[in-house]
Amino acid sequence: MYANGVHMVVSGDFPNGLKFIGTKGWIFVSRGNETVTASDPVAKLNDPQALAASDPRILTSTIGPTEIHLYESKEHHGNWLECVRSRRETIAPVEVAHRACSACLIHHMAMKVKRRLYWDPQRERFRNDDEANAMLSRPQRPPYAIT
Repeated sequence: MYANGVHMVVSGDFPNGLKFIGTKGWIFVSRGNETVTASDPVAKLNDPQALAASDPRILTSTIGPTEIHLYESKEHHGNWLECVRSRRETIAPVEVAHRACSACLIHHMAMKVKRRLYWDPQRERFRNDDEANAMLSRPQRPPYAIT
């Protein structure tokens, strides 16, 4: 549960993707049966469809000129390089990207220890769990180090 009331559930019982649930329905987004790494769990995906919604009209609706329009980018890496040159903010602002990546890593750690973990986003540490906290970093390879 996030401080703003957003509730996130991660489980190996679900298809590989994200389901956003709102007051007017839901939308599910995944990579379909595309893989990025050899360990991607796409074998559990019964429906290769990468996009679905509680009401299919959501997927074909048009955002009006007075409605909220999100920043559009076709490719994260290209957007990052473009923003280095232009000094514009990237499609994934650093704090948003950090938190999104953290959520994935935290859930991966929970799968490794096979139990619920309780994350303190202010301290960026697990509550009362030395074993999980030990997974938050690893020894640095010489000559690279954070001092």
